Amino acid sequence: MNEDKKRHTVWLTSDAWSQVETSYTKDNCTTKNEYIEKAIRFYTGYLNTQNAASYLPRVLVDVLDGKLGTLGTRIGKLLFKLAVEQDMIANITAAVNEVHLDDVERLRARCIKEIWQANGVISLEDTVRYQNGWEDQWLG
Repeated sequence: MNEDKKRHTVWLTSDAWSQVETSYTKDNCTTKNEYIEKAIRFYTGYLNTQNAASYLPRVLVDVLDGKLGTLGTRIGKLLFKLAVEQDMIANITAAVNEVHLDDVERLRARCIKEIWQANGVISLEDTVRYQNGWEDQWLG
């Protein structure tokens, strides 16, 4: 910012000028002009970029990355445990019941349809209604 500087007249509201006066030292600026110029450059850069993350404070980006990474890891572990339990149930069910492969394929198609219609929310009560022949009540 050691360029040749020229004087410009800028009209600001009292509130905006008050914000400049109370904030310029917090940003380690030595003058109010320096603060205003940094604010203009920051906002112009923000408007001209597709990636607003480059204008977020680095600490915030690091914290969000860490939290989201931890969340992703936790969800992955829980999904793995759920898949193991589901596989155990499927193996027990297949061992105990004599189910034909054609029936499994029809069941899969029906289940996919149900999940889509229910936006992914299926309860035990809904399944009992279907298995007992009360399908009309469930599908509404």
